[in-house]
Amino acid sequence: QVQLVESGGGLVQPGRSLTLSCQASGTNFLAYEMGWHRQAPGKQRELVAVISRNGATNYTDSLKARFAISRDLAADTVYLRMNSLTHEDTAVYYCHAELVVGGRMGDLWGQGTQVNVSS
Repeated sequence: QVQLVESGGGLVQPGRSLTLSCQASGTNFLAYEMGWHRQAPGKQRELVAVISRNGATNYTDSLKARFAISRDLAADTVYLRMNSLTHEDTAVYYCHAELVVGGRMGDLWGQGTQVNVSS
């Protein structure tokens, strides 16, 4: 069984930075694309950024200048560095992974980590 465990969320002041982490843990799996989505109150879940095993990245255009996704393959961990945070970044951030588990392709979501941007 594989799970995604997120950490790093919390309360942060506007203009500050925050880094989220998400580690895939379990046995007999290989994670391919990993990434982050977010869901603000009253809004649909949206893509933030994704990263492939070879380091190729894709961002929502409006976030590309402030957010950076990175990955540690050996640790099966993906990070999201968020800079110059604003109130509009308040959301639940979800980790997502496309992976092969026991020879079968599938995808997995984390439980979500809350980010509150407030003074």
